[in-house]
Amino acid sequence: MAEGKTLIDVATLAQGLPDPGCVLLDCRFDLARPGWGEQAFGAGHIPGAQYAHLDRDLSSPVTPTSGRHPLPAPEDLARRAGAWGIDEGSDVVVYDQGNGMYAARAWWLLRWIGVQRVALLDGGLAAWIAAGHPLDTGTASAPPRSLQPRPDATWLVDATGLSQELAAGTVRLVDARGADRYAGQNETIDPVAGHVPGAVNHPFTRNLGPDGRLLPPDLLRAAWQATLGPRAPREMVAMCGSGVSACLNLLAMEQAGLGGARLYAGSWSEWIRDPSRPVTTGAD
Repeated sequence: MAEGKTLIDVATLAQGLPDPGCVLLDCRFDLARPGWGEQAFGAGHIPGAQYAHLDRDLSSPVTPTSGRHPLPAPEDLARRAGAWGIDEGSDVVVYDQGNGMYAARAWWLLRWIGVQRVALLDGGLAAWIAAGHPLDTGTASAPPRSLQPRPDATWLVDATGLSQELAAGTVRLVDARGADRYAGQNETIDPVAGHVPGAVNHPFTRNLGPDGRLLPPDLLRAAWQATLGPRAPREMVAMCGSGVSACLNLLAMEQAGLGGARLYAGSWSEWIRDPSRPVTTGAD
């Protein structure tokens, strides 16, 4: 898999399996049923895959000041990745149940700590099954490897930095949640409804076609250029509810040739922990 490749399609993955040099991570999850993904993995997964749990593997424990899915410490993530058989030179393919929202979190995290060759399976397990490929119920493993994390601080912004940039007018803040939650309607996950003043809405689902696959790069680029307006990608910060679906926006931008945006990992669920931070409602 070439360095920097963002997507891999089902046919290419199927042709290359089994490949002892490729680590395959199943990232299926459901926010309303945190145990569902692991149970579904046990019932059937792409042969050779290992399971990556959003709460346990791809996040650190929640604290009184954090969002719902704090980033794991780089050292902890590196140890877990090493146990999966991942090091800096590994080829990694990540997938979830279909639209890539959860798998994109793993994609972003691994690249953040220095693993360059990580690709999302376009269409996820749904596309794999639709193509008629088999599932496995066995437990896979890979020889453990040592991964020295090299997190890139320029990929992130915290709440304080974001507040300063918003006040200075130097950032394009893009919220990946659905339009109803962004507007402060139908909030069923977080205790406060609305969005950060100054943010604009680009739901992560806007990156996808009806089949759950990413849109072609030219369509992604046109949509994202409209959202960015006069801002360059490096002037954008991506957020969502807890730093998960925002990663699919970042992946889509990368696929469109618009890399360089940062992540506000704490996102809405962290922002509202401090009642002094401003909140607004309504559509753009």
